[in-house]
Amino acid sequence: MERTDNTGFGDIRVIQNRGSGYGVDAVLLAAFAAGDTGAKGLPADSAASLRIADLGTGCGVAAFILHHKLGGAVMTGYDISADSIERARKACFMNGLSSDIEFICSDIKEIETPASFDAVITNPPYFRRTPDEPGAAEPDERYVARHETTADISDFAAAAAGMLINGGHLYMVHRPDRLADIFCAMRTAGIEPKEMQLVVPKAEKAANIVLIHGIKGAGAELRMLPQIIVHTADGGYTDEILKYYERV
Repeated sequence: MERTDNTGFGDIRVIQNRGSGYGVDAVLLAAFAAGDTGAKGLPADSAASLRIADLGTGCGVAAFILHHKLGGAVMTGYDISADSIERARKACFMNGLSSDIEFICSDIKEIETPASFDAVITNPPYFRRTPDEPGAAEPDERYVARHETTADISDFAAAAAGMLINGGHLYMVHRPDRLADIFCAMRTAGIEPKEMQLVVPKAEKAANIVLIHGIKGAGAELRMLPQIIVHTADGGYTDEILKYYERV
């Protein structure tokens, strides 16, 4: 079953599985790549000339939001799920963005494209696949979106490196407990981590999300950005998060 949701970014709508939906991770990724969180974001004043890929695009929400925030850009979303890509394509047509955004069904390891992208954004699966855990034997769409079933973080980094021009940007949202894996994968692929920003669910809590910006072929130097707090003490969104949602 599907449902159509208005994201609140302009009139952008997404089509999702009923019973599941995108989270704050996708919004943070788009805000991070746009420079809203303090990172070196993509330039909105030259967005029309940018080529951006979204690896593991799912329903396409991060691509749609980033396109909105930049006021344009040519974007290509990739995902292994044919059902997700079909929803993203229908939403793209619904939003009138088919001239700027396309969606391709492909395994990350099988993408064949020259190094022609200015930037790659990605919200890859966060969790390693454990063969004996529930759902691993016959993984459904939700399990595949959350677990490294066919491609791991090294595959995502390698795919991004192969697509990016020299000096191109990688923006990633992930989990802090995978930082060692992420940094090793990025450096092995020739993408140097340049900025990192931790996200905490509430003040005084440990971070459960990390945003990472890397540049292909750059020199070594990592800058830490101020942390982002998602929820207030009473459980609502902080003003900072509402700003990224463009609700204040």
